[in-house]
Amino acid sequence: MLNEIQQSELATAVWEQLENVSDPELDEPITDMGFVERVEVFASEKVEVDFRLPTYWCSPNFAFLMAFGIRQEVEKLSWVREVTVTLMDHCFDAQVNAGVNGSCSFDEVFSAYSSGEELENVKLKFLEKAFIRRQETVLLALQQAGYSAEKIVTMKLGEFDRIDFKGEEESRQKPRYRTLLISRNLASVSEDLAFVTWAGEPIEPRNLRQHLSELRSVRINMEFNGALCRGLSNTRYKEVEIGADGPTLVDFIQGRVPPRNVESV
Repeated sequence: MLNEIQQSELATAVWEQLENVSDPELDEPITDMGFVERVEVFASEKVEVDFRLPTYWCSPNFAFLMAFGIRQEVEKLSWVREVTVTLMDHCFDAQVNAGVNGSCSFDEVFSAYSSGEELENVKLKFLEKAFIRRQETVLLALQQAGYSAEKIVTMKLGEFDRIDFKGEEESRQKPRYRTLLISRNLASVSEDLAFVTWAGEPIEPRNLRQHLSELRSVRINMEFNGALCRGLSNTRYKEVEIGADGPTLVDFIQGRVPPRNVESV
């Protein structure tokens, strides 16, 4: 039987693994989004993870991707022998739970409920969004640090690896961007370009501004969706808190601020 300290240490290890599972649309860890409800570790080396999404009707595709991501990450821990993942309060929770905890592969389960969508296409769509968001963060950080457009677009991977960002967000996104760059074979050795398009094309110095503009539009959409998800989750589970700076756009969307508090402009 596990004592309290052992159980806490093992549960912490599980939580750390769960940080590697992202909401596929938002490219944010499910732990940061508050989706994980419960982690419990048993002496039999079994782990149970419960999670919930912002609404009852969140995309089943997202639910499947996150559920299988949870299982895959937790199973990477050498001491884990069994994982049970439970999606709560969702219109597809029975199908997701049966799939993730059953004997079928992710591809088999997904194909049965995806309305004809190809799993690989869905994954690629979300990976592209993640790539765009991560790349924009480091590109803007390089600009702020004084790098010229010419220097940025010709930067090699080896030089990029040696850069020590000071800001929290660019420091967080640098290794995440690099991971996608390598995994998608967009770069592999130190002499490869550090910055290319998702299609693998080099970026011309004169086009960097337009390229950043396109990245920005995708990122703004992702950030709005993220704020909306948090707002929906807080409203659904009665965890509403208006910040010190006053209500946000999501507060008004969700009706948490009465109309009389909205001033005409």
